[in-house]
Amino acid sequence: MHRRDMLGTLGTVAMAGAVGVPITSADERIGEVPAAGRLRQSVSRWCYGSTPIHELCTTAKAIGLVGIDLLGPDEWSVPQQYGLECTMGNSWGTIPVGFNRPANHDKLVADGETYIPRAAAAGVKKIVVFSGNKGGMSDGEGIANCIAGLKRLMPTAEKHGVVLCMEMLNSKVDHKDYHADHTAWAVEVAKGLNSPSFRLLYDIYHMQVMEGDVIATIKANLPYIAHFHTAGVPGRNEIDGAQELNYRGIAEYIASTGYTGVFAHEFIPKRNGVASLKEAVATCTV
Repeated sequence: MHRRDMLGTLGTVAMAGAVGVPITSADERIGEVPAAGRLRQSVSRWCYGSTPIHELCTTAKAIGLVGIDLLGPDEWSVPQQYGLECTMGNSWGTIPVGFNRPANHDKLVADGETYIPRAAAAGVKKIVVFSGNKGGMSDGEGIANCIAGLKRLMPTAEKHGVVLCMEMLNSKVDHKDYHADHTAWAVEVAKGLNSPSFRLLYDIYHMQVMEGDVIATIKANLPYIAHFHTAGVPGRNEIDGAQELNYRGIAEYIASTGYTGVFAHEFIPKRNGVASLKEAVATCTV
């Protein structure tokens, strides 16, 4: 299922043995909290959409996370009640309709001019943004259009200390025709904008599907990356031994660079939600 579909269905459909199970700090399966590591770990809200936000925050705190990722405005302030952060705000736009088309710019910019100060006032320092779908457009044109549209928002983002993070998504499996489907594409947008208020959200799952060579790609582009997402490949499920990525090694490398941003888990658990999340945190505690 796609992220844009999950929020509408998770509340009524229990994912196989996982997100349909409420997760709370009282759950005996939480067990011992792993020692704090060098990476600041978080979890994406939509993967636990059937769990009330207060329960998710309680569990996140109990297992050593620093915050909750991809929250909408109605939930921005909740993590603070638990000593957590909203580590990434949802976009005000949509995945298919993004900055790669000038026809979208006026609305995206006008909405962003309202949304960014509101996020900053709630303590949200990063917001995800999207390129939009290709629809036959060339890569060069899409990059130039994204630069032109996002440049209009940079003064507002810089004034309020907010970083807009373009997420790279795979166009093979989950987001057909998405334009920013390779790291190099999004890096060109970052270079063109040349602003501290624009960086990349490097989704390890999506980029493994599209281009692989994860650690080398991160090494070459780390100055442009402000956030990471995880999930197992293939399937977007647990980051365990049943999938092809060595997340322990990836986490070790990222931590070794002195990276101080957030490393957020965005997998759809197939098993018990708490156990799977706790295992992921332990794997990436380096």
